[in-house]
Parts: sequence; C-alpha cells; structure tokens
Amino acid sequence: MTAHARYSPSAAYRRLACPPSLVLEEQFAEEGESVFAAEGTAGHKLAEHLIRKHLGIPGKRPVSDYYSDELLEAVDDYVAFATTEIEDAKRSCASSLVLVEQRVDVSDYVAECFGTADLVIITDHDLHVIDLKLGKGIEVSATENPQLMIYGLGLLSMAELLYDIKTVRMTVFQPRLSNVSTYTLSPEALRQWGNEVLKPRGAMALLGAGEFAAGSWCRFCKARKQCRARAEEFLSLTRMDFRAPALLSDEEVAQVLCKADELSRWAQDIYSFAQDEAIIHGKAWPGFKLVEGRSNRKYTSEEEVEQTAKAAGYSEIYKHSLLSVTDMEKLMGKSTFQDILGALVYKPQGKITLVPEIDKREPINNTTAQAEFMEESK
Repeated sequence: MTAHARYSPSAAYRRLACPPSLVLEEQFAEEGESVFAAEGTAGHKLAEHLIRKHLGIPGKRPVSDYYSDELLEAVDDYVAFATTEIEDAKRSCASSLVLVEQRVDVSDYVAECFGTADLVIITDHDLHVIDLKLGKGIEVSATENPQLMIYGLGLLSMAELLYDIKTVRMTVFQPRLSNVSTYTLSPEALRQWGNEVLKPRGAMALLGAGEFAAGSWCRFCKARKQCRARAEEFLSLTRMDFRAPALLSDEEVAQVLCKADELSRWAQDIYSFAQDEAIIHGKAWPGFKLVEGRSNRKYTSEEEVEQTAKAAGYSEIYKHSLLSVTDMEKLMGKSTFQDILGALVYKPQGKITLVPEIDKREPINNTTAQAEFMEESK
C-alpha cells in the first residue's frame, strides 16, 4: 500500500462534487507543503503526544519551530476537550476503547481509500470520531462532513465486532475559531450514504469519469489554475450585461453574489499561475510584460541612521504605540489578560455586511442597517 491514499478522505468533499478531478490532478506534481500545513502537522504531533501521555503511554515530546504561544494554546484547548471526552467515556463504559492517530481503511467502499483519524473513542453503544482542525481561515462543520463520515464507515466494522453500536458521532474541534461542531448518524444511515453516495462516486473518481463541476471545493485542487470547467463557470458571469445594477434582475444579482468570492479567488489563481510561468519559465503572454514593481525606501542600517540623525541634533526619531489587543493577550495569556485588562476592552459593532444565508451569524433588521448606512454616509 502506498504512503498516500489515491482517494484521500481529506479530499472527499472535492471528489464527491467533482469526481473526475482526481485523475485530472494526477497530471500535476505534488505541491510543496505550505507554512500553514507544516504548522498544522506540528500541532497534531504535539496533540497526539499529550493525549498519549494522558493515557499513560510514554513518548518523547516533539519539538518544532512552528510552536508559537497561539498554537500551543490551541493544542491545549483541544487536549482538554479530548481528555474530557475520554474520561466521560470511561465513566460510562469501563471497557471503552481509545485510539489516537488511528489509520482507517475504507477500501470496502472505495479502492485505495484510507486515512488517519485524530482521535477515536468507542464505548458499548457509541463510536465517536474527533478531528482537530488548526486552521483559522475557514470554519469547518461536522454536519455531513464527508471526511468524517468516511472515517466513521471505516471504523464502524471494527467497532461492531466489540460492541452494539447505536450512534456514530463525528466532531470537528477548531480551537482558533472557537468552533466545536458535532454530527450524529445511526450506523444504518451512515452505511446507506456509503453505499449510495460514496461507493458509486468513488468508483467514478478513480476512473476519471463523471462531469467536472466548479465550486468552493476547487480551492485546494492542483488543477484549479488551468481547469477549463472552472474557467467556464466564472467566465459565464462576464457575459452578463453589467451596464448598471438596475438593469440586472434580482436573480442575476444574487447569482453574481453567490460566485463573488470564488470568482475573486479564481482570478487570483490565474494571475499567479501566469506570473510564475513568465518569471520561472520565460513564458510570454500576449499583451503582458514583466516589470519591476513599486517599492518603498528603506534604511541601509537603522543603527547608523540613529547615530547620524542624533549627531545632527534630531532626538525625537522614534514612535511608540501600545500593543494591539491581540498581541497584548498573547503576551499575558487569555486568563491573565481577562483578569487585568478585561474591563478596559470592548468590541465595537461590526460593519454591516451582506453574506449568504448559510452564514451562522444572526441577521439584523433592515431598519438598523439603513440607519447605520446613513450614519456612515454623513
């Protein structure tokens, strides 16, 4: 078995929405690990060590250049949650089973499909899969999350050899966004999804069959910068008549709003691809050229500047500013910060923004929005 799954559970959202993307991506070389991915890997290794330590399993504490105070605090939050779940399971079932960084094989549903579950807790009636997400850009929901559902399927057969499983719980713990999301299914419902959705679409993906489809799942696709289906999806918007918003129907305006974020991301992907091709490979794009960008002046040596300016009689050459709320909280730690400065911090009302209905934030009424808009316009 290869080190990397051909059908990876972490890419299942993309594979289910756009099955042929798997074969398409195989034409591209592996992308280098980003700083964010490396930081996430480091955080997961530390979390694994701390949970194993709680379970009495000896091991050497990992070290990494990515361990910032913020990351360590996020890992501590996760470990506190995980160990609480473990102890609750022990109290409800003396023979409960805890698996850390457990390899999960799902080849019964999709060939070459396997992955690693961060934490699995099994009791006499419950299978609980917990996934640590250390990202802070996009909130991840456990509801109908295909990665967790795949892990649940792979673990269910093993769990049922030991216990009479009644529920499969799947939890996303995302400490940097204060997001804890849990989704529960019966074993029967999970298997039905596996047989009716995962198995047929997985088979299509392995063959490169099915229709290409563009959407939010394109974000991490290796073919995203050159994918024709994605280009056609967004170029269709440019064929609208944009003479004035009033000339568009409500439905057309809503259509553009739904695609705006992805359209912006796609345009940036195309630009970065074209620029890299021009700089690295000498590609000449019709109508474009490489130029030197604007830059800001810098001191050759701050020490020499300080000495020279002071020698010339200028003493007020430094600016002083208070640390931001976030930086001050990092300096003191959350608890200490709250004790010392909590009463001196407030959160102003956020700027009113139009977002999709699926956004979790509570809507505000039009009267409030209109009043704030008029106030800002004065």
